[in-house]
Amino acid sequence: MTDAPSRPTVVILDYGSGNVHSAAKALEAAGAAVTITRDRQAVMDADGLLVPGVGAFRAVVDQLKSVRGDELIERRLAGGRPVLGICVGMQVMFEHGDERGVETDGLGEWPGDVTELDAPVLPHIGWNEVEAPEGSVLFDGLEGERFYFVHSYAAQDWRLETQPPFPAPRVTWAEHGARFIAAVENGPLSATQFHPEKSGQAGIRLLTNWVNSLRK
Repeated sequence: MTDAPSRPTVVILDYGSGNVHSAAKALEAAGAAVTITRDRQAVMDADGLLVPGVGAFRAVVDQLKSVRGDELIERRLAGGRPVLGICVGMQVMFEHGDERGVETDGLGEWPGDVTELDAPVLPHIGWNEVEAPEGSVLFDGLEGERFYFVHSYAAQDWRLETQPPFPAPRVTWAEHGARFIAAVENGPLSATQFHPEKSGQAGIRLLTNWVNSLRK
């Protein structure tokens, strides 16, 4: 009789932003062994790191830096260790945020700005389909599914240029008034503008795809 494979370990970065407990339940349903912590060694040792985030861009950046989360994210990515950002946890991966004239430097993992959507109704709250690229790992088996968004700001263009042998990032789009980036898969760094933990079975399946990728 063979032993069951161990569950990939995922740390949810506990820095004061985001609904960490609903994210933990969703990740456990997706097959991960989950810890909520800001302990540096635990963050570095985990198979995957999830960075949640809700609220204002500047507040999330400040909260991250207060626990040196920006350094931990950078160190993991430099070592090829997977990171997944959710909602504002995705937005802060870009260079800049501009919220009602308040400009804030992000973590700068990707070039580009997070700005207000040009839409008749804000915030954008509800279920949207997305346009995932061919070969997406996160959206494998999720063609035509809808995901739950709650936001007024987003990155609305993709500026990162890659050269061989580095693979091109996989960028997923959605639309609310204007097109915006709904998700990115870029080497060890992935992120979603929507909330997979609030997206029912489609969200669990997406998280399962990410958790399974941690086994490789």
